[in-house]
Amino acid sequence: MTRQEIAEIKKLLTPKRCSITRICGCYVDGEKNKKTELKQAFLTLPEEEMFKYFEILRKTLSGSIGKNLLTLEFPLACEQTGGTQDFLLRLRDSKLKDDILLEEFYDRIIDSYEYVGNYLILIVHDAYDVPGRTLDGIDMEDASDEVYEYILACICPVELSKPGLCYNAAENTFQNRIRDWVVGLPDTGFLFPAFNDRGSDIHSALYYSKDPEERKDVFANRLLGCPLPLSAGSQKETFQTLVEETLGEDCEFETVKNIHDALNEMAAQHKDEPQPLMLDKNEMKHILADSGVSDRRLEQFDKNYDETAGEATSLYAGNVMNARTFEVKTPDVVIKVNPERTDLIETKVVNGRECLVISLGGNVVVNGITVRSKGAESEEDYLT
Repeated sequence: MTRQEIAEIKKLLTPKRCSITRICGCYVDGEKNKKTELKQAFLTLPEEEMFKYFEILRKTLSGSIGKNLLTLEFPLACEQTGGTQDFLLRLRDSKLKDDILLEEFYDRIIDSYEYVGNYLILIVHDAYDVPGRTLDGIDMEDASDEVYEYILACICPVELSKPGLCYNAAENTFQNRIRDWVVGLPDTGFLFPAFNDRGSDIHSALYYSKDPEERKDVFANRLLGCPLPLSAGSQKETFQTLVEETLGEDCEFETVKNIHDALNEMAAQHKDEPQPLMLDKNEMKHILADSGVSDRRLEQFDKNYDETAGEATSLYAGNVMNARTFEVKTPDVVIKVNPERTDLIETKVVNGRECLVISLGGNVVVNGITVRSKGAESEEDYLT
């Protein structure tokens, strides 16, 4: 799913646009026992409760694509009768009114979700009358030709509120606050089916994880039947390993800087595209070649890529590069530079030692004190 498609569904989770038909839930304790369940028409909820649920549900559609939000495709085996996708379809089509299916859904989560403590399983059903859209992006509310019917589920930790003092207005005194069990924002969730090309895609689901590095892989595989791609951190490590192994002894400062600049340029050209920028094996090889990597080194690239990332693996550009800064780090010094001004940094051999040279110009501020660089003749020669 694209950012625009996720945002379109997220806008439904507001009082003005809400069309959620039903909300169900199951409270599970630390021993994996079902403590209580809820089943209710969503629009009958008190307004204050409704707003709290909106906050939770909207969080399940928040974060960065490729990190917190992953579009997963169901393997063909999962789409057979009795498969995970088939089960989710039946659950959606029941509009959450089939108690047997709901109990099975809760049981599947309890059996596969690894969590120490209490948590709340929430699931809602919605039917969105998708408005038509003109070529210039204007919605036509009275020109709909599809209804997007979906379920949105999430798992929220339930924890005791912190101890403390509170003010009792009735008695006009301060006293010990009663600790309550409070539902937190979701750790994990999913949207099924995915909303691709502004319509239902029953072959995909959108998966949410609060922590990109703690994504509950076993849970996703058992409940959805979909293996998760490499985490954001793993993708970054894979990219770094791939560059280091391919370049070997030729892994020099200028070459790595060129790779960073090439990735930045690609990201800038792609920034208005709805889909995130992905890097497959061929694109990576092209970037290395354009960055000055020798043909001798590139001959080893394909083998290194297959062994390090996997032949069919693509990496999110946003996971392997930092578009906000260019960082040079040694054991004792860390230098961060505007990624668009890497031209200010170069290496030179001074007195037989390789040194990092930074061009100064403009205001120079050291510990908050503006200093004057040697040889500066005017204010233009200061550096910030």
